[in-house]
Amino acid sequence: MSCLMKGIPQTHREAVSLQEAGVIPDHVVLLEAPDAVLIERSHGKRVDPITGDIYHVTFIWPEDNEVAHRLERQTSDSEEQGVTQLMKQHQEVTALRRTYQYCLKSIDADQPFVDVFDQVLTYVLSRHRSVAPHTPRVLLFGPPGSGKSLQAKLISQKYNTVNLCCSELLEAVCADATSMGELIKPYLESGQQVPDSMVLQILTDRLSKLDCTTRGWVLHGFPRDLEQAEKLQEANFIPSRVFFLEMTDDVVIERVSLTSVDPVTGDRYHSLYKPAPSPKVQGRLQFHPKDSEAQLLQRLKEYWANSSSLQAFYPEAVHISADQDPHTVFESLESRLVVPLPKSLPVKGENST
Repeated sequence: MSCLMKGIPQTHREAVSLQEAGVIPDHVVLLEAPDAVLIERSHGKRVDPITGDIYHVTFIWPEDNEVAHRLERQTSDSEEQGVTQLMKQHQEVTALRRTYQYCLKSIDADQPFVDVFDQVLTYVLSRHRSVAPHTPRVLLFGPPGSGKSLQAKLISQKYNTVNLCCSELLEAVCADATSMGELIKPYLESGQQVPDSMVLQILTDRLSKLDCTTRGWVLHGFPRDLEQAEKLQEANFIPSRVFFLEMTDDVVIERVSLTSVDPVTGDRYHSLYKPAPSPKVQGRLQFHPKDSEAQLLQRLKEYWANSSSLQAFYPEAVHISADQDPHTVFESLESRLVVPLPKSLPVKGENST
């Protein structure tokens, strides 16, 4: 099913909100004209108070004299306010161009309407090549609280890749009550790590399914160390893109230890940046034990102990600061994701050419 949207998004914030909701357009048309033309058109608008139809003294004038006599000047802002709105729009357009740069076409609107329509229709009916790399295979690394889950979700939504979180995959297998689920159940219930051999079998089985091989995948939560990375490569699951989301321990502790969850709605809140909307909600918020400062420090210690060897194993990895707005992080990820792929990532021990 297709749909046509007009008038939204008008701002970068609206574009990001649509993106978060999974609304990803195939075609974006930007109609442009000089400011003087836009102001002239705005001042020349007339409206039929009975039908609501809009006409223009220069471009669209009704043939029926009765309709022409009852047209009214459209209520609009002053010229000064109009200029202010245009300046604000110019600023937003720059951000919108960046957001939709791979599916946006600018069309000169200062020409006959029929010509504008023909150009718009031609573009909308075109089937341009997907902006995603061919079957993208993406690995996301980062300390706890760096936003791996959110970034994986955004990549998956925009490029229709399979979003794989290792811990969630293990929980799903356990819930299925299969023979493998029964094997890993004691580990999950006791909070112990599932043996690598079992994790790798579950993960490779999932990565081998048709959706992953045809649409690509974005994986986070595995590998956690060098040995797991080597086993993943031996199984011939080699990423085409690897990202490390960088964040200092102080920021991680502030971001994670002050986060709580509403058990009723599942919404997450932060004591400093996103407080609960009411005392009632505040009273029922719960903190996860693993997000305590002591637990966080232990998890950070484990992450940094393996980070250097993983970075050395993936020398082509891109490092991005996660200590910024999540959507800025996504734009940085995306800019590296859509550039032409190398023929292959260098295998450990080989020299880059």
